[in-house]
Amino acid sequence: MTARAFLNVECSATGRRWVGPSDDEERLAEGMAQTTRLPLPLCRTLVRRGVAAGDAQTYLAPALRDLLPDPLTLKDMGRAATRLLHAVKARQRIAIFADYDVDGGASAALLIIWLRALGRPATLYIPDRIDEGYGPNVPAMAELARAHDLILCVDCGTLSHEPIAAAKGTDVVVLDHHLGAETLPPALAVVNPNRQDEDGALGHLCAASVVFLLLVEANRQMRTAGATGPDLMALLDLVALATVADVAPLLGVNRALVRQGLKVMARRERPGLVALADVARMDTAPSVYALGFLLGPRVNAGGRIGQADLGARLLATDDGREAVALATRLDQLNTERREIEGRVREEALAQAEARGVDGPLVWAAGQGWHPGVVGIVAARLKEATGRPAVVIGLENGIGKGSARSVSGVDLGAAIHRLADEGLLIRGGGHRMAAGLTVAEDQIPAAMARLAELLARQGAGAGGPADLRLDGLLMPSAATPALIEQIEAAGPFGASAPAPRFAFADQAVQARRMGENHLRISFGDGMGAKLEAVAFGAFDSPLGPALEAGGIARFHLAGRLEINTWGGRSKVQLRLEDAARV
Repeated sequence: MTARAFLNVECSATGRRWVGPSDDEERLAEGMAQTTRLPLPLCRTLVRRGVAAGDAQTYLAPALRDLLPDPLTLKDMGRAATRLLHAVKARQRIAIFADYDVDGGASAALLIIWLRALGRPATLYIPDRIDEGYGPNVPAMAELARAHDLILCVDCGTLSHEPIAAAKGTDVVVLDHHLGAETLPPALAVVNPNRQDEDGALGHLCAASVVFLLLVEANRQMRTAGATGPDLMALLDLVALATVADVAPLLGVNRALVRQGLKVMARRERPGLVALADVARMDTAPSVYALGFLLGPRVNAGGRIGQADLGARLLATDDGREAVALATRLDQLNTERREIEGRVREEALAQAEARGVDGPLVWAAGQGWHPGVVGIVAARLKEATGRPAVVIGLENGIGKGSARSVSGVDLGAAIHRLADEGLLIRGGGHRMAAGLTVAEDQIPAAMARLAELLARQGAGAGGPADLRLDGLLMPSAATPALIEQIEAAGPFGASAPAPRFAFADQAVQARRMGENHLRISFGDGMGAKLEAVAFGAFDSPLGPALEAGGIARFHLAGRLEINTWGGRSKVQLRLEDAARV
């Protein structure tokens, strides 16, 4: 029997059914509130995350030392750390081959900074997205091998059999997290929690976290030998940035890494991140939002439409003036990227809608679409349709595309299957994101087959997903103190969304901001009033429904936040949905 809809909202302004805490969840939350004396809204959030009353305080104050796994649980880790230390002691020539995104750049920066502290320089090599594509290639690896004794491939390399074989006479260590095939490349070590022969327990780590564990093991081996390694805790700002930007789930050790990394970032000690925060006009304490939407896109901009190594160089530099110059250039490139993305997004959405967005997959392909923005546009299509999405840029008969998935659908495995079946020239990725190269005349067949594979996983079944709510609040209860207490259950992000609350039977005053956003003031008639903002409200039925509401009253749903402007802070609702009373 289906439980009654929360506040009886069976179909909201955005077409969703509202679902609140179950009777069992409510009972557990009330019991937790009684035994811990924590606020009931916070207890509801903890219960939703499977936290028991006895574990609440530990969850709210996670200790990284308790959650960090033993690096040696990953295959080849000991061999990789030993080889890295040998290169340091023997003063060998070291090269780092990295992916061009935030995770790759942060992974490279971690190694560069650690090696610099030990007096060893490293050569950074990041391939050009357009000319070379993702991952190691034969010419680059052969050239690096001629001039180096050790090559570290970070955030790439697990599927690069031929390029790694081309690094003749040089040891190659792969530090990656992308899905592996049945056979591994001929590297000295392949450290990857998503190898076929791993148990998957650490499969949620991004590449920077894998690199961090390598450095933990290297420092441990140094201590055993009577030496002291570089300070690793000071590097957690880079791990946090990569974890959030790569949309890794903020669960378990990832949550602890990001939580601690945000504290490190708040000290403003890394020149590159300080300069980047300043050009992004980030005037509040670092947050998951800032990492994902202010800093991450700027670090990515170099790899998307500019010079591929700009982001990694920014994150690794210890020179303040160089940091300002790099951050300024990345900010300019990010502005250009947004303009390019806007044009491609408009064309891709129109094409996808003409094809139909009710199936298990939405996709679009266009001549001349910049390869650097197809991933972002795929994410926008996914958000707009609630379906896995693929966007492909075409040039000279070849399509280079990116794909983004929805929760519960393993996109990476399906892309691997297509590559194995010969429908793609190449393809790889992980559960939520993947990349592919495909012949233009094979695109319809490849997309039809991908849709079939995703449908088997349940993609596209039913209408809009239910809106999950953590409970009901009155405007007077939405205080800064409550938000501060709820933030202790964070940080919130992928697979750990911020709690979402409903406000029942509110009188609403709405006004449009610009062309696409909405700001409202609302209250329940008992004195307290709150403000809410809905960005992109007119991309959905939400904006028109509230703007035309007149004197009607609404149930409102969204996430609470502190809005700081002009040195003043106040509670604000990030509005996500509404329903007429």
